[in-house]
Amino acid sequence: MTARRLRFTAPRTVDVERIPDPTPGPEEVRVETTRSAISSGTERLVYRGEAPDDLPADPALESMDGDLSFPLAYGYAAVGEVDAVGEDVDPEWLGRRVFAFEPHTSAFTADPSALEPVPPAVSDAQATLLPTVETAVTFLLDGHPRVGERVGVFGQGMVGLATTALLAASPLGELVTVDACAARRTLSERLGADASIESGEEAVDRLRAGDPAGRDLTYELSGAPAALDDAIAATGYDGRVVVGSWYGTKPVELDLGGTFHRDRIDVSSSQVSTIDPALRGRWSPSRRLDVAWEWLERLDLEPLLTHRVDLSAAGEAYELLESSPNEAVGVLFTY
Repeated sequence: MTARRLRFTAPRTVDVERIPDPTPGPEEVRVETTRSAISSGTERLVYRGEAPDDLPADPALESMDGDLSFPLAYGYAAVGEVDAVGEDVDPEWLGRRVFAFEPHTSAFTADPSALEPVPPAVSDAQATLLPTVETAVTFLLDGHPRVGERVGVFGQGMVGLATTALLAASPLGELVTVDACAARRTLSERLGADASIESGEEAVDRLRAGDPAGRDLTYELSGAPAALDDAIAATGYDGRVVVGSWYGTKPVELDLGGTFHRDRIDVSSSQVSTIDPALRGRWSPSRRLDVAWEWLERLDLEPLLTHRVDLSAAGEAYELLESSPNEAVGVLFTY
């Protein structure tokens, strides 16, 4: 018996290889994967060969060892069912639906402590969005949106849309999002944005409207380096810019010679692998994950998963995300 595993082998090249069927050790369980979601931002960087290959794959996840150089197995949004348990594991684990931060593979073994039981009300497809919602929760924790504030979000991919949905549940003064794709702007307004507008100079002008001028808080989540310039330009005096994008090896050039210096704009990075040191007294990764589960149950985010592709056609899935951003927001691997 063999299992299937996706590997990135070179820029824009993926391979679905056969590997020995995993057998659980005494303290492990075996999970048969039913669904796994592509992280369309990070994985597209890996797919294009634009991820720094000297960085660890993800030091926060035990399932990710080594660095980001080719070849590598990657992914962190797998859902499946426990179909075998080791001799020292409670047999109650058998048959449980679980989430795991595991690469795209048809079966894997894990310590039960590394698994998240999927709530009964959450479908397998929805459960693959847990890392997306956890990232959005992190952005809100780091951005500190306040009552009555005017907020802007650049980028309405999966993470941008999930962030919009959470912000829409906050008592903001106005929430305006920006994206180049019309279909994503439509989804954004459906998830609660007051308006979603096309990228460009007019978008910056729209976001600067108001008294006082400019956004109080702006998120840059597009993954496009040029959008950071627009996000800063759209932010008003003493405003905050939270950069959730990972640009990989793409250079970022900023025009900071205008009002940026005098406007005392704060630009900070946000990333889900860690929690803001200022919050660690009360917040832990497990508490944040619990909040993400709660919001995943409340929100209808399954429309973000616009396409389902069998793992055997993995190359087509990544090409779809690259070539058809107006059609493909999120892609789900089926097994």
